[in-house]
Amino acid sequence: MTSLILFAPLVGAIVCGFGHRFMGERAAIILATGILFFAAALSWLVFFRFHGETQQIHILRFIDSGTLSSDWSIRLDRLTAIMLVVVTTVSSLVHLYSFGYMHADPQWKEGESYKPRFFAYLSFFTFSMLALVTSDNLLQLFFGWEGVGVASYLLIGFYYRKPTANAAAIKAFIVNRVGDFGMALGLFLLFLLVDSIRFDDIFARAPALSQMSVDFLWMSLNAAELAAFLLFVGACGKSAQLFLHTWLPDAMEGPTPVSALIHAATMVTAGVFLVCRFSPLFEFAPVALSIVAAIGVATALFAASVGLVQNDIKRVIAYSTCSQLGYMFAAAGVGVYQAAMFHLFTHAFFKALLFLGAGSVIHAMHHEQDMRNYGALRTKIPITYWVMLIGTLAITGVGIPLTHFGFAGFLSKDAIVESVYAGSGGSGSVGFWVLVISALMTSFYSWRLMFMTFFGSERGDSHAHGHAHESPWTMLVPIILLAVGSVLAGMVWYGDFFGHHAHEFFGSSVFVGAENHVLEDAHHVPGWVKASPFAAMAVGLGMAFLFYIARPGLPGALARTHRPLYLFLLNKWYFDEIYEFLFVAPAKSLGRFLWKKGDLGVIDGTLHSVAMGAVPFLTRLAARVQTGYLFHYAFAMVMGAFLIIAAIAVLGSG
Repeated sequence: MTSLILFAPLVGAIVCGFGHRFMGERAAIILATGILFFAAALSWLVFFRFHGETQQIHILRFIDSGTLSSDWSIRLDRLTAIMLVVVTTVSSLVHLYSFGYMHADPQWKEGESYKPRFFAYLSFFTFSMLALVTSDNLLQLFFGWEGVGVASYLLIGFYYRKPTANAAAIKAFIVNRVGDFGMALGLFLLFLLVDSIRFDDIFARAPALSQMSVDFLWMSLNAAELAAFLLFVGACGKSAQLFLHTWLPDAMEGPTPVSALIHAATMVTAGVFLVCRFSPLFEFAPVALSIVAAIGVATALFAASVGLVQNDIKRVIAYSTCSQLGYMFAAAGVGVYQAAMFHLFTHAFFKALLFLGAGSVIHAMHHEQDMRNYGALRTKIPITYWVMLIGTLAITGVGIPLTHFGFAGFLSKDAIVESVYAGSGGSGSVGFWVLVISALMTSFYSWRLMFMTFFGSERGDSHAHGHAHESPWTMLVPIILLAVGSVLAGMVWYGDFFGHHAHEFFGSSVFVGAENHVLEDAHHVPGWVKASPFAAMAVGLGMAFLFYIARPGLPGALARTHRPLYLFLLNKWYFDEIYEFLFVAPAKSLGRFLWKKGDLGVIDGTLHSVAMGAVPFLTRLAARVQTGYLFHYAFAMVMGAFLIIAAIAVLGSG
């Protein structure tokens, strides 16, 4: 069954990519989408039926070279079951949603067969992600990891006629290569130390690795710490954590369904999954875990602050994704991997809902994405309004404090905040307070999006407002289903993911050290800690209402009064400008120097001139030797023989 789930999207990709020429575009797309729904149904069946220990399902022999042995096997445990559900569910709904969204896409002309290509890329992306989450060894993991990177490049740059889309695709590819280089070093190091790439062998050696040292560059470092840190570098790239986050907002250049697929359930969650999968190693690397928590907390604050002032509806949600991923890493960094996976699970529903809902708004407004040109849309697209309201209630954390009753994000975000409080020093923890402040910012920019889009007066193009209409049912059905998940996912699975029997639910898929009691301590934090995310949500909602409903002129006045701060946030803390100065500009300068001085100056200049002079001269000289007279050749043979005899005589006498 699990093998069917893994390879079903690959079949869909082949059918759409090559079979559409024989069966027709529509038939190929329908078949690929049906295959994804079949895989999603099987994934839910596996999720509900799985109650046992880790299983290895052998598929085929992959590589045998010396001590390197790598079979293609599926590792089925609770982590795998969760990721199968998340990936296939969101992907199948994105496939269905794309029927309506891409049908009205103005970027393409009829007759270019772009729709089968788009669906083929979606299915290939899903297959790569499934290969990653079902991997049983480092080589298979890296295969899926890089496959996701290639597929994301194809999808982000799908509008290849747009220079901005091409630039965004290249940026995503390059930034991820930086993280992947660190990850590759980690994989090589683990194979060097363990002499195996199988997860079970690596996990069994983790205690021994914590007692070993390796020489790296000019330092002698703990082996477990170094390996864990290098793996986390790879996770930072895929999950867009601080310093390697710059590709994620630009990825919005791809079609909206791509944004939902990449940012909700697949590529960006791969890093969180990696850290949780390697919990047996990270538990013996406390310094690396501290770095994970610190980067996660910093990312949550950074992305939330930037989201406050963004005007593109998709970019607001993109920075929200970056911030929520920071929450997940913060939970994993304090050793509560269960809370990280809980938020990953619930986040898939409400974030996919928000992206696809934003796509419905963009579709209604004739592909206008600037929220400053929206307003008063709740009566024109009421279904989209209500489902996006549910997604906003979920991401901001609306529920009944001190209970397990609330929207999905209310429970999973609270679980993370409580875990960070318990695992990082209580009320004196900087991480705890930063996450609470980030929750306030999340509430503000999420309600800001709702108020600017659906409330107030009409702004911008009156023609677009006059023709605004609800999306087709192929787009509405997926977001309605995701809305159901955004309401129920937290309440239904709270006990399994974060309750007192969470250890039993995850079983051996997550390793928790004997001294790690953070999950248990999180259940006994003070009541005010449990209520703090809700209070932050309420403050953010009140501020957004004041700024965009009660006194809509206030945001502009504050932006003018505090213009340096406003520009700092609007320009995303100037990370792109800093990287342009430190890395991009010097690389371009070096390239221009090598081009002008090397290619043009030396190769096309000096060497070309020498070659054009010397080669014809030598050719003419050689031609003169070839006279065609027999006595000339005989004389040359005699002289050659004389020289050989003379050389032998001289060398022999020496």
